[in-house]
Amino acid sequence: MRLHHVQLSMPTSQEAEARRFYGDALGLDEVEKPPDLRARGGCWFRAYDGNAVVAEIHVGVEEPFTPARKAHPALVCASAEELEAVAERITGCGYEVSWAERDSFEGYVRFHARDGFGNRLEIMAPKNASAE
Repeated sequence: MRLHHVQLSMPTSQEAEARRFYGDALGLDEVEKPPDLRARGGCWFRAYDGNAVVAEIHVGVEEPFTPARKAHPALVCASAEELEAVAERITGCGYEVSWAERDSFEGYVRFHARDGFGNRLEIMAPKNASAE
């Protein structure tokens, strides 16, 4: 068994904000939703390692909307340098990151961020991994 995707919620008609955070700030690629699901709204995003899909996040419309303030997906970067670059891209797009728990997960460095809807995400990298 393996994980296929994680679903997060967003308010109605906020696809542009989802694209700004998940595409521009986080750096994921938007993928087209299947035809049968497009009318529901929302957006799907993927991360790749070569041609392999390594992470998929579906951001779907939920009304009434309540952000996931504690529950969250955790995405792993290959190196501390990549982690820093993602944090810079997120803050450069106007979102906040928190390093308050930077060294609180054994073997990893990490930060937390919230998308434009208040959903929590964790971004982490193995503590001793560096770019080659």
